[in-house]
Amino acid sequence: QVQLAESGGGLVQAGGSLRLSCAPSRRILSMLDMGWFRQAPGKEREFVATINWSGGSTNYADSVKGRFTISRDNAKNTVTLQMNSLKPEDTAVYYCNAKWVGLTSQIWGQGTQVTVSS
Repeated sequence: QVQLAESGGGLVQAGGSLRLSCAPSRRILSMLDMGWFRQAPGKEREFVATINWSGGSTNYADSVKGRFTISRDNAKNTVTLQMNSLKPEDTAVYYCNAKWVGLTSQIWGQGTQVTVSS
């Protein structure tokens, strides 16, 4: 069974930057469309960004466009979410998500906390 390992969360001041990383437990990244979602306290989990298996297509939530960048390196088996100009409202648990290309089944990471102080 494939698992996703996330890293890079932490505490940062508003205006600062953080980089989140996600890696599958097996070297299969090229078979997965990847994404990041987040869930703030008392709120539903929401979409942040996705990137297709080749890296040729990305999508972002309006709230993070121009500030966050999702990228992937299939050779290194890693997906990255670079978060710049962070705001207190970006505070949430961030989850890595993977979908097998052409299928509906998906995998979730355990989540990593991002806290932005004002």
